[in-house]
Amino acid sequence: MTAAAPRSHALDALRGGAVALMILVNNPGSWQHLFTPLAHAPWHGVTPTDLVFPFFLFAVGASLAFTLPSMGRGFWPKVAQRAALLFAIGLFLNASPFVRWNAEGELVLRHWENLRIMGVLQRIALAYFFAAVIVHGLGARAALRLAVALLLGYWGA
Repeated sequence: MTAAAPRSHALDALRGGAVALMILVNNPGSWQHLFTPLAHAPWHGVTPTDLVFPFFLFAVGASLAFTLPSMGRGFWPKVAQRAALLFAIGLFLNASPFVRWNAEGELVLRHWENLRIMGVLQRIALAYFFAAVIVHGLGARAALRLAVALLLGYWGA
């Protein structure tokens, strides 16, 4: 059994701030009178709303530095379990409510053909899985070089 990874209070604060910002962005009060920083920016520009998802991805990536060394031989089961759990929670949240009231006041089942498979948590789960596999397989320096190459390739495209 390996020792538990140390907690990073700064990373916990970043996660908490990202969650608080996400709650504010998703529940702004009135959608008819939306405060501009709580709306996504047009194609050019950035608002605090546009930073929520990158903050979560940064927190996931930074936490890999603490969790990967403590995984030892149980890397594959732990990473697969965490990614699958995040993906499943995201699906559950996207599927709920399973029943709803229609305009006539009748209780109806959810239309499953409208289920959003790739929600935010599902994307975070996939990013976590692939980032963990890349860092585990290539090492930190090669993963950094790959990240730079991917960013430059994306910028060039």
